[in-house]
This record gives sequence, structure tokens and C-alpha cells, in this order.
Amino acid sequence: MSIYKKLLAAKKQIGTVAKNAKNPHFKNTYADINALIEAVEPILLENGLVLLQPIREGAQYTEIIDAETGDKIESYLLLPNIPDPQKLGSAVTYFRRYTLQSLLGLKAEDDDANIASKSQPTPAVKWLNPNTAQWNNAVEKKVSIDEVKKHYSISSINEALYLKAIK
Repeated sequence: MSIYKKLLAAKKQIGTVAKNAKNPHFKNTYADINALIEAVEPILLENGLVLLQPIREGAQYTEIIDAETGDKIESYLLLPNIPDPQKLGSAVTYFRRYTLQSLLGLKAEDDDANIASKSQPTPAVKWLNPNTAQWNNAVEKKVSIDEVKKHYSISSINEALYLKAIK
């Protein structure tokens, strides 16, 4: 299976990443690097893909490597010339977040739209994804989608798959 087919399978599982951090300067929320990695890395690994984020030649790279073939895709941003190590560390974290988001084409949950429409439940802490123990257990017990959403976030694609699985 090609790296692109593996990425397609992973993207179908990932869904939207919930925002979990606040920026006091701009008064907005965002998904921090830890939330992004927690959301995507287990799914990438399930699909035989390894996530690396090295710094090379003055740039912050995000690489996704097919463990079987060694094929990879990458995204990078040149790091600014900042002499203060703490400020440079902040820039590295920021660039890690954005190279990962752009490489995978991730979207963050739009909390403002959810509040305005009140059509979405409050995001749960964990995501429910196919081929996990939680998914298989819920399918086996035919847990209703409303009950699932009380305990997990679930992407619209995975919700459709789940509803099909419990029929």
C-alpha cells in the first residue's frame, strides 16, 4: 500500500481536532501541539506511518514516513533568527504546530460557530475512532450515537461509519 493510501486511511480517522488552549493576546482558542499529536500520532502509527519533527538547516520540519517503504512527505518553515532561547523555543513549538496542521490539512474545531449554532455537543476529551477497543466495544453493545457523543468526540465520517456498523 502506498504512503498516500495510508495517509488517506489515517485522514478518514482523524477528523477535527478540538481546540484546547487560549491565546490571551488575541482572545482566541487553538489546538496546541500536544493536542494535535495526541489526535494524530496514534492513528498514523495504526496505519504504519511515523511522525517526526526535526530541526534541520535552520528550518522546522514535519515528516510523515511510511515505516515499510521509507517513503515520506514533509512540510517545513524556516526558523527566524532569534538569539533568545526561550523565544526561539516558542517559535519552534508554533512552527511544529503549523507544519503538522498544513501537512495533514487538519482543521480545528470552530468553537465560535459551535457556540453560535448550539448544534454540536461540548467536545469530549477523547476521540472515538474505528478499529480501536472503544469503538469495537461500543459497536458490539450497539451503543446509541447520542450516548457515544456523551463520552467521545467523533468526526462526521466516523459517525456515519459507526451508525452503519451498529445497524
